[in-house]
Amino acid sequence: MAKYLLLLLGIPLFALSPVACAQDNYEIQVYDSEALGKGVTMVEIHSNFTVDGEKQVVNGVAPSNHAMHETLEITHGWTNWFETGFYVFSSIQPDDGWNWVGDHIRPRITAPESWHLPVGLSLSQEIGYQRRKFSEDSWNYEIRPIIDKKLGRWYFAFNPALDRALHGLNVGRGWEFSPNVKASFDFTKKITGGFEYYGALGPLSNFDPISHQSQQIFPTIDLNLSPKWEFNFGAGVDVTNSGDHLIVKCIVGRRFTWGREHKSGLGGR
Repeated sequence: MAKYLLLLLGIPLFALSPVACAQDNYEIQVYDSEALGKGVTMVEIHSNFTVDGEKQVVNGVAPSNHAMHETLEITHGWTNWFETGFYVFSSIQPDDGWNWVGDHIRPRITAPESWHLPVGLSLSQEIGYQRRKFSEDSWNYEIRPIIDKKLGRWYFAFNPALDRALHGLNVGRGWEFSPNVKASFDFTKKITGGFEYYGALGPLSNFDPISHQSQQIFPTIDLNLSPKWEFNFGAGVDVTNSGDHLIVKCIVGRRFTWGREHKSGLGGR
């Protein structure tokens, strides 16, 4: 039954005419395939500071240089294979104080362990609004397949995300390809180090020239202090110099269990 429900939930949303670019530095995260589990709520704070970014207003969008982006993410697991996330984006501008940016909602389905797949498999979709002052597109949509694998002390994840502007300057660009990749190694039971890659390559029909693409690489550290807590820290550069050049990011998360917890997947969100 779960298999058919996954298909019914996934196909209709994929058929929508659906985000803008590479998470826009509000949520910088490569997703793993594991669902939270039934009755589990995850509260996360994403803090991203742009050390060296855009210093001018471009196409009506506020500068990102020295801006702190704070995102509240609340995710709840309804079943062992279905969860919904809700985001509140905000930006602290050097000369403009704290501003609400927008909100997104993200339903996600995950292949149950009972399928015995050789890799973790999940499908996330995200739709939302952001104020025109902070984005060229006020409405956008993303569909994100998630594939991952744990091999001993190594972990690998691939998110070949497709996004599309629904309203704004980039509607005519159609579907765009924004791949994310993570490779990490458990140095100890508590410390994991690795690299995360975030790309925004342009329309599927005709990728942007490399000089206009965004390709960010983040060396990262994950601290595995408790099953209830999540901590991720990284500093990233844009190797093509077309986006924000240097960003420092931090994710702190806490799991809360309501009733009996049911786990599914590889472990770690």
